[in-house]
Amino acid sequence: MKIYTGRGDEGLTDLRDMSRVSKASPRIEAYGTVDELNALVGRVRPCGHDDIDGHLREIQNLLHVVQADFANPDPDEGDPMVREEHVDEIEAAIDSYDDELEPLQSFILPSGSESGADLHHARTVCRRAERRAVALESAEEINDTAVTYLNRLSDALFVFARVVNQREGVVEESPTY
Repeated sequence: MKIYTGRGDEGLTDLRDMSRVSKASPRIEAYGTVDELNALVGRVRPCGHDDIDGHLREIQNLLHVVQADFANPDPDEGDPMVREEHVDEIEAAIDSYDDELEPLQSFILPSGSESGADLHHARTVCRRAERRAVALESAEEINDTAVTYLNRLSDALFVFARVVNQREGVVEESPTY
């Protein structure tokens, strides 16, 4: 199978139902940003902490589901889609790792070890993916659970960054105003 087809040369691409849309459509922006996030999470993994690496692998797989969900304007019951249990799982991970951390007293600068800083970067791309998904949701009907998942995922990436930095002895810095 060839990697290139030439079908996108006119600025159009196929959705899951084989309808053609502009590569600049809100739907493509949403799942394209999720793809960018997935690549960034892959850059972080392995971060050197097996438990977090396991979560990051699960997250990468689920980000493929988010992309499939957003690429499908007319889903059937058996199609890949984000479900409430995915949100519940990421919330459980957040709660578990948050117990390992001191409560925040102020905002922190997104920095730290290489993996910690990369996780902070992934969080910001996740927030952009969420904004793109919200824009899509205002234009077309989509699975709102996928939007909720992206919101929780950004929180999880923030907590993972803090945990990695703490485990690696990096002190969090607060901004000065």
